[in-house]
Formats: sequence, C-alpha cells, structure tokens
Amino acid sequence: MHGQLIKRYFLTGLLIWVPLAITAWVLVLIVSTMDQSLHLLPAAIHPRNLLGFDLPGVGAVLTLLIIVLTGLLATNFIGQRLVIWWERLLARIPVVNSIYTSVKQVSDTLFSSSGNAFRKALLIEYPRRGAWTIAFLTGKPGSDVLQHLDGDFVSVYVPTTPNPTSGFFLMIAKADVIELDMSVDTALKYVISMGVVAPPPAPAGDRPGRRSAVA
Repeated sequence: MHGQLIKRYFLTGLLIWVPLAITAWVLVLIVSTMDQSLHLLPAAIHPRNLLGFDLPGVGAVLTLLIIVLTGLLATNFIGQRLVIWWERLLARIPVVNSIYTSVKQVSDTLFSSSGNAFRKALLIEYPRRGAWTIAFLTGKPGSDVLQHLDGDFVSVYVPTTPNPTSGFFLMIAKADVIELDMSVDTALKYVISMGVVAPPPAPAGDRPGRRSAVA
C-alpha cells in the first residue's frame, strides 16, 4: 500500500517537473544560441568585461534588436534596393544560389504575414489503409508532376510526433482527404502531444460524414 502511494506521488511530481525542466532547457538553449550575437560587438563592451560576469540574455536582446532593425530597413525604399542587390549577388554564386533560393522560398511561405503554409487540417489514411493520421494542406501539385497524375490531387504535409518540423510530403487524391473542423494550431497541438491533448469534439451537425472536397 505504501509502495503504491509512493509510486503515485512520484508520478505526480514527475508530471509537474518534466514539462518545467524541458521548457527551461529549451529556453536556455534558445537564449544561449542567441547570445552568440555578442561576438559581433567589440570584446571591450561585453558584459563580462564591463561587469565582471556574464549576463545571460543580453545577446538575445541584441539578436531581436538586429532582426527588428533589419526588418525596418528592408521596408523602406533604400532597404528594398539593398535586398534586391544582395539577392542578385547571391544568385551569381552557383552552390549558394540553389541553397539560398530554396531556403528563402520555404521561409517566405512559413513566416510571411501573408503566407499560408498550412492552410487546413486534414485527416488521411497513412501509412496504410485503415490507419489514419493528421496532415496539413499545403497546395496542389504543379509543373510536370501534374501531367503524371490521373485525377484531382492535393499536396499535403504529414508531420512526425512529437517534432512536427520533420515529416513527409505527399500528393493524395482529393477524394481521399477529409477536411477537419479544427484550426491548424489545434491540430498541431494534437500532433505534438501524441494524441494526449485531444481537441474538443465538433458539434454533431458539423461533423463530416463523407470525404470532403478540399478547395
């Protein structure tokens, strides 16, 4: 009996401390990475030389300031000209051009205020018939790929769990896709939690009874 109580208390404490520890670890990792921007400043004005000890977070503030100032500069006429000139310069470098162009297209899609990387949350049969998973609509196949597909297809991204930044890109027949009545954010939380944090059920009248035609 006492052993069961101790086990119960241990698991309860574990459920409290593990999320806190992981959150703290991620924050420390992010701040320590952003603190590397201090190397852009002269060593004489580093916190260690000015105060006699390191001050975590100063580099993070500097990084955020650089990002904001870069965005401010890029929004005016002169800044836009500089960005165009910089991209043209990179376009002349063979290997750098292919890497930079690919990364920029992805970042523009993900971070642009007008971007629409994950448009809708979907339910698809994957990786086999009878097994279902969450996916996200990313668009429609194009270019030469479209000529080899018989029917109406959509492009989807299937994230892995608990890390949704890696996953699989699939092209699936539109008739085999079910559009879910949940936001993309809710679906991402569902994936990251490995199904533990389930979204609230949709009203009975809003539940899809057939495979939906994704627009």
